[in-house]
Amino acid sequence: MTDSIGGYHQRYLRIDLSTLQSVERPIPPQVLRAYLGGSGLGTWLLLEEEAAQFDPLSPEAALAFVFSPLVGSPLTTSAKFVVLAKSPLTGRINDSLSSSHFAITGKKTGYDAIVIVGAAEQPTSVIIDDHGVRFESATQLWGQSSRVAADQLRDQIGPQYRVAAIGPAGENLVRYATISHDGRHAGRGGLGAVMGSKQLKAIAVSGEQQTGYAHPNALIAYAKDLSRKSFGPATAKYRELGTVSNLLVFNRLGTLPTRNFQSGSFESAASLAPEQLAQNRERTRTSCAACTIGCEHIFPLKSLDPNSANSGVRLEYESLFALGSLCGVSDPQVVLQAASLCDELGLDTISTGGTIAFAMECAERGLLDAPSLRFGNGAALLDTIRLVGHREGLGELLSRGSRAAAEQIGQGSEEFAPHVKGLEIPGYEPRAVQTMALGFAVGTRGADHNRSSAYQVDFSDKVDRLHVDETSVVHAIQTENEATLMDSLILCKFLRGVFDDKLAAMAEMLRLVTGWDISASELTKTADRIISAKKLFNIRAGWTPAEDTLPSRFFNEPLTNSGEASTGAILTREQLQRMIETYNLARAWTTDGWLTGELK
Repeated sequence: MTDSIGGYHQRYLRIDLSTLQSVERPIPPQVLRAYLGGSGLGTWLLLEEEAAQFDPLSPEAALAFVFSPLVGSPLTTSAKFVVLAKSPLTGRINDSLSSSHFAITGKKTGYDAIVIVGAAEQPTSVIIDDHGVRFESATQLWGQSSRVAADQLRDQIGPQYRVAAIGPAGENLVRYATISHDGRHAGRGGLGAVMGSKQLKAIAVSGEQQTGYAHPNALIAYAKDLSRKSFGPATAKYRELGTVSNLLVFNRLGTLPTRNFQSGSFESAASLAPEQLAQNRERTRTSCAACTIGCEHIFPLKSLDPNSANSGVRLEYESLFALGSLCGVSDPQVVLQAASLCDELGLDTISTGGTIAFAMECAERGLLDAPSLRFGNGAALLDTIRLVGHREGLGELLSRGSRAAAEQIGQGSEEFAPHVKGLEIPGYEPRAVQTMALGFAVGTRGADHNRSSAYQVDFSDKVDRLHVDETSVVHAIQTENEATLMDSLILCKFLRGVFDDKLAAMAEMLRLVTGWDISASELTKTADRIISAKKLFNIRAGWTPAEDTLPSRFFNEPLTNSGEASTGAILTREQLQRMIETYNLARAWTTDGWLTGELK
């Protein structure tokens, strides 16, 4: 092993489920500096595994759980990890982030990443601890929710383990199934289906192997100051109401996707406000592991089972919009039940809501034989979620996502299927936040608000969000670079407003942890490298420039029923194309978006 670097073990664990063998592999120091960790290092690992060439659900496909140099440090919000693979929903690279004690404990196993290939002959759990790797039968866990499976597995092997598991949707290979742990989810892109295809029910981790830090005393002092700042006004809304507070703001601005993006405001939005969701009962506020912000809000939920006690469901804006306004559902109890059902089955709420909303429009247009599937029908929403999770009846078609469903339904439905590259569009109306529209179109993961963050530009005074042009591209690139670095370090994006200079702050944190004398300029080059590496993966997977676009609805239909703020807004195809070309050239790619040389 080379000289140690603070924050890193400088190795990863590769597990082959077909042979039930594992091997440790070194990670060169230059790779760690070039790709950092998290999303960046995971992209490098997938390229090393040549994962782009394989079917995502084949035994040869690689699935990577990746930590970062900041995980386990005293820095607030750093208890995060990334899961990466070729997405079975999009056929392109997918990285899903999540926060929990699984990140801290997983890194303590002594690895910066865990890469899994192959497929087991029967349902299996992988156990990783200081004694090595072992494989346990998961036959008794198969069919259980991820929560129940994790509890039962820990009862079996010990409470010191942290568990990431899949639910029935992952087992049934639903293309947008999640991986869950401690009530949190690596949600988007269907990586739960990748686990299911490998007959991997759960991964349990336990360990005591710590990494050192280059400047431990200074790191502790910096962490204390950052924790203090994290209690300030920049994060106040997350503490007070959580991200669900965005619903009414977006509705007022005409940017709340409603009835499959047919309008930008929902007449019943007030019924889904956080206060209404609480149903006259106090909601509970909790925090992720190693977090001082406390953005989690657990809303009371009347159990679907009359014999069970009432419980609660963690709800965020994206779930609220996708299962509420997007489907025209105004009953808060139904939305809470839908979110809870998605959690139990292991379904990404955004893709679930997006695909069902698309089906509702198809049914209302007479393109799909589903008489009860109508906007606003809460019972039909809940029934369809169950069908999707088990791939039964209509759920078989919808389990593949809106793009695949539109390809089968045809009859012009492709024009309003709400996806980019197969990934359903999150809760931002593209015609009303047009810099974000660019972020959706060029995103390597597909339609994504976390990898681009271009909505920050639209909600600033830098652009007119309803009439953007090429001048907004430089701002969009800056937010994408910052998001890429935060996803590789890894830090929660809710800290963005805390930093006066984000790049300088990230460089300082890296210096204190690793000892590297790293500059903001180097970090910008690192972000460029990681984004280009993701593009390289997609090119190898079959990407073409035609994928960098939006559904035709956003070009052909002006926004309606969106109040004075956004009604009439439209995004032209030519306008978006000019922005994409400017973006590609600014990335030092060709006008069409092809790479021009080796990664630097």
